[in-house]
Amino acid sequence: MTPITQARTCRPTDHLVGQTMISQSPPPPATKLRLFTSPSAFPNPQRLRIFLHEKGIADRFDEQVYNMSPMGEQRQWKHLKMNPWGETPTLELADGSFISETAAVARYLDQAFPGRRIMGETAEEQGLDAMWDNRIWVHILYRITTAFHVLHQGLGPKLELTSNPAWGEHCRKEALAHTTLVDRHLADGRDWLLGGAEPTFGDITLATAIAFSKFEVNAMPLDERYEHIDAFWQRWQRRPTFLAAYADRSSGVPELDNRA
Repeated sequence: MTPITQARTCRPTDHLVGQTMISQSPPPPATKLRLFTSPSAFPNPQRLRIFLHEKGIADRFDEQVYNMSPMGEQRQWKHLKMNPWGETPTLELADGSFISETAAVARYLDQAFPGRRIMGETAEEQGLDAMWDNRIWVHILYRITTAFHVLHQGLGPKLELTSNPAWGEHCRKEALAHTTLVDRHLADGRDWLLGGAEPTFGDITLATAIAFSKFEVNAMPLDERYEHIDAFWQRWQRRPTFLAAYADRSSGVPELDNRA
C-alpha cells in the first residue's frame, strides 16, 4: 500500500483528499493489516465486521478483539495512542497510520480493495447509500445505543456516567418512530434499501440496529411488529456472510447465538 504523499503523479487508482493523494491499491495478499474490534454485541465494530464478510476480505486482517470491560484494552494507553477516543473499530494501515470511525474505515476499504462496492457502484448509489446509512445510524441505531447507556449500567459505573430515564425513553420512542418510516420504505417489495440485488452499507447498519434492539435489556425489539423490517431481518439471517460475522456467538441475541 503506497503511503500518503503530496508529490507524485496521480494514478487511476488514486483519489484526492484536499491536496493529498491516497493510493487505493490494497496491500499484497500476504500482508495483513491490523484491525482492533470488539465482540459482536457492540454495534459499530459489528457493522464493519459484516462489511468485511460482504466484501469478501475478512481474511485479509489480523483482528484483535478487545474484551471491552470498563478498564479494558480499548481504554489503555496502547490503543489510545492509536485512537485517542478509545473506541473500536480502529484500522492500522501498512504505513503505521490509523483510521477509525466505522463508516470511514468501511469507505477506505471499499475503495482500496477489489470486489463489489458495498457503499455503491455509481455516484447516485453512493449518495443514496450514505443517505440511508445516516438516517438509520442517527435516528435508529444511535438512539438505541443512547437509551442503552442512559437507562442501564451495561458497561459498568466507570463508563456509564449518566443516568437519564426521561432521555432514554425519548430515544426509545424516536427509534421506534423512525423504524416505522423505514418499514414503510420497504413495503414496495424491495429486498434492500436501494432496491438492488445485494445489500449496501445502509442495509448493514439497519441489520446491526435490529440485532442490538433485540439485546434483552434494551426492551425495544424491532421484530415482527414491523412486517417488512422483520422480513428484511430474515433475509439477512439466510446470508452466510451475515452468519459468519456473528460466529463468536457473543451478540446477546438468542436467535443468533443459539442457532443450530
